[in-house]
Amino acid sequence: MKNKKLTKAEEEVMQLFWANGPNTVSKLMKLMPNPKPAQTTISSFVRILEKKGFVGHKSFGRTFEYFPIITQSEYSKFSLKSLVGNYFNGSMSQLVSFIAKEEDLSLSEISELIESSKNETK
Repeated sequence: MKNKKLTKAEEEVMQLFWANGPNTVSKLMKLMPNPKPAQTTISSFVRILEKKGFVGHKSFGRTFEYFPIITQSEYSKFSLKSLVGNYFNGSMSQLVSFIAKEEDLSLSEISELIESSKNETK
């Protein structure tokens, strides 16, 4: 996955895998919101995701079942590092400062966030 960013459409397909686990292309089609893209479109995205190393497959006769190789957490970490590197000079504190200003967070809200993150790492 190193340095492999997903397009918006690819990420939508990955979200289906992360939420629902292994699936065939036809089952993914059923999970897609309306208006549904063509099955060939979804099939193309799944093959691209496989080439990029995000999904793998098992074959059952002529049917392929695809499964995520990269977890949502792993991709989230990669995306966040990329965001911080590209927009905040690699500084996580600049990102947090930006969010605090944009969301107009109070000191108590910031303290709550710090406490909850401490509890999550325990």
